Amino acid sequence: MSKIRIMPCLDMKDGRVVKGINFVELKDAGDPIENAAFYQKEGADELAMLDIAATLENRKTRLKWVKDVSAVINIPLTVGGGISSLEDIEMVIAAGASKVSMNSAAVKNPELINQAAEKFGSEKIVVAIDARRNTELPSGFELVVSGGTKPLGKDAVAWAKKCQELGAGTILPTSMDGDGTKAGYDLEYTKAIADAVELPVIASGGAGTLEHFYEGVVKGGASILLAASVFHYRTFSIGQVKAYLKNKGIEINE
Repeated sequence: MSKIRIMPCLDMKDGRVVKGINFVELKDAGDPIENAAFYQKEGADELAMLDIAATLENRKTRLKWVKDVSAVINIPLTVGGGISSLEDIEMVIAAGASKVSMNSAAVKNPELINQAAEKFGSEKIVVAIDARRNTELPSGFELVVSGGTKPLGKDAVAWAKKCQELGAGTILPTSMDGDGTKAGYDLEYTKAIADAVELPVIASGGAGTLEHFYEGVVKGGASILLAASVFHYRTFSIGQVKAYLKNKGIEINE
């Protein structure tokens, strides 16, 4: 297994970091530039920045945020939100992103994954897959888009396999049922995706205790652990998470 990486996530709205529960009830969680610099200093391996309202507001990712944040860090930065064309990807990478995360646009136009992987390299293409439980689908998980507002009646795990075939480099599954709840990653969903693909999978949504990070690796099969609330509100530090995992025998990126 590859070394486990820790990835704080900046959910962005109106130029500020925000955090919600189940994709709603947003609260302010600070300044993105200060947070980014702080997390790098704390030992974050990567950083994610998601413009959570871009798709809903039918606009592009705000490039200024990308430039400002990338200027204060040298760890990989994954940027998502409102990315719907090769031109968008080009602009976001030019603004300082190392990788881009696509969600709704990839579902709408799967060929975009293929074109983006060919043009920029698979390692730069992350596909975010939001889902909710639905027992009528083979995997039990239904694909949702537009910031969790539109269920599609499609199987989320089957879509992950398709994304791998099309050339995605990483899969970022988020369970709407777990987002922001601090009740732990949705291990069943994360594991279903990790078992279905041979790509790095980012566990996301719901980390609230040190044990949750460990479970994300051991029970969820993730190789990158994303969290927001616990880091933004300083419940514990990245150093504490890494020390805990190392103590439990998990090989971490140091």
